[in-house]
Amino acid sequence: MIQYIFSRVYKATRNMLAVLNKFLSKATCNIIFYGQNVEHKDYSTIGIPFVSVTIGGEFKIGRNLKMNNTLAGNPIGRSQRCIFFVNKNAQLIIGNNVGISQTAIVCHKQIIIGDYVKIGGGTCIYDTDFHSIDPNIRKNPKMDRAQKANSAVVIKDNAFIGANSTILKGVTIGENSVIGACSLVTKSVPDNEIWAGNPAKFVKAVHVNNNIQLSIY
Repeated sequence: MIQYIFSRVYKATRNMLAVLNKFLSKATCNIIFYGQNVEHKDYSTIGIPFVSVTIGGEFKIGRNLKMNNTLAGNPIGRSQRCIFFVNKNAQLIIGNNVGISQTAIVCHKQIIIGDYVKIGGGTCIYDTDFHSIDPNIRKNPKMDRAQKANSAVVIKDNAFIGANSTILKGVTIGENSVIGACSLVTKSVPDNEIWAGNPAKFVKAVHVNNNIQLSIY
């Protein structure tokens, strides 16, 4: 009986703290977005993301973004917060009704995410190699930064990226397509397909009836 009462009080207190934390997270996130010159509309957030937009970079967020940055918001074992880095002259655009959990997006050229995209916890999206593949160039930091390869990433409407996946430069994820958890995507995925693995490969087609995705994986 005592444990039952304690459990009820504990859960009520936890829920009140969660509401307070959500309010404080939103207020802090607003300050960060304005400070980093992020163009945004309505959104919700659990926890506080890391945001860095270099002068000359562009970061736009559409309507109804839902963002998880904490273990409490998405308790699947991927406990990093969301990371958004936009380099000088780069462009990061996130569409409408997108859900992102504990995802790192590093943009050195262009990353475009369409509408109704779901991105699972621990996912990383990079449009750059970060470094040259030539070991002699890597010895010189200035040359290394200047000669790294960058290529745009596009994730089309209704795509679903499974947890802990990595999307590399130059990749397009097709409309309605699904990337299985823990996949490494090194080449573009057509519309309406499921890909998985390291490197990711075709698994099967996604069947769409009346605009509702009915995939079983």
